[in-house]
Amino acid sequence: MISLAEMSPRALSDEEFALFQRLVKRLSGIALGPQKKPLLLCRLGPRLRALGLRSFGEYYRRVTAAGDEDELARMLDCICTNETHFFREREQFELLEREILPAWHESAGHGAPFARGRRPLRAWSAACSTGEEPYSIAMTLLDSLPSRDRSGAAGQAPPWAGAASTGVPGICILATDLSFRALDQAQRAVWPIERASEIPEERLRSYMLRGTGASAGLMKARPELRKLITFRRFNLLDAAPKRFGLFDLIFCRNVLIYFDAATKASIVARLIASLAPSGYLFLGHAEGLHGTDHRVRCVAPSVYRLQPPGGLEGSRNTSSPEHASCLRISE
Repeated sequence: MISLAEMSPRALSDEEFALFQRLVKRLSGIALGPQKKPLLLCRLGPRLRALGLRSFGEYYRRVTAAGDEDELARMLDCICTNETHFFREREQFELLEREILPAWHESAGHGAPFARGRRPLRAWSAACSTGEEPYSIAMTLLDSLPSRDRSGAAGQAPPWAGAASTGVPGICILATDLSFRALDQAQRAVWPIERASEIPEERLRSYMLRGTGASAGLMKARPELRKLITFRRFNLLDAAPKRFGLFDLIFCRNVLIYFDAATKASIVARLIASLAPSGYLFLGHAEGLHGTDHRVRCVAPSVYRLQPPGGLEGSRNTSSPEHASCLRISE
């Protein structure tokens, strides 16, 4: 019989840790400082035991060998931190609900491009984790629409929640993450019922279902909420594909803190390049730009608005084909 001691991997040496530091940085941009060595040991140890490997050097050779991309993805899943909750940094959602969206709706008759029938309001949750952020965005957008857009004939889906007569939905949300594991949970849209305390009561009643029987102790997002969101795996180190198009709202919060300054700057530059005219970028409260990019203007703590060319406010309208429909996301 093999003892537990014999099954446990040997300690992570400094040389092995350095190998993983470089590998993780190259693949994900995440900078693992020396203080992260115990974390790496804790998170990768179970994979070594599952594979019957005795050293981290063996595991490194396994994940870097040609043809084992699945284990490489599992390694990144283990390293990624998926801490999140509904309506995190609530002040930003209040800004969106009380100032940004009302201003856009007010301008709907003056060329706002996502006015009914023209194009959808497009949002990107760029590090969506297990889905709490994009579903919070979806609830906020649905609840902030003018009352006239909420009404519809009995039995008909409101035009902002599904396909309008033009075939263009009114809200389109892209949610991306590096972690397959997190994306799988986000797409299932199921969470422990304890997470209900994070959601305002009225929205909880409107948008969540309580599990019964075998699903007791769980809650699930309603179909009308889930259909607004498209999930994709995406690495923030990569340039966003053109099919993603441009976005009126981009949320990339509490993830930049894991990158070094140069990587952070390149990611922010690509996010800003993905903003539609006068679009908004939301960062985590510890992730301000500190005036380093003059293409955007700070409008609230860690919230930035893309400056129009020449610094002049203008129409948000665009005829770019990337804006025509959110269907491009799923192509």
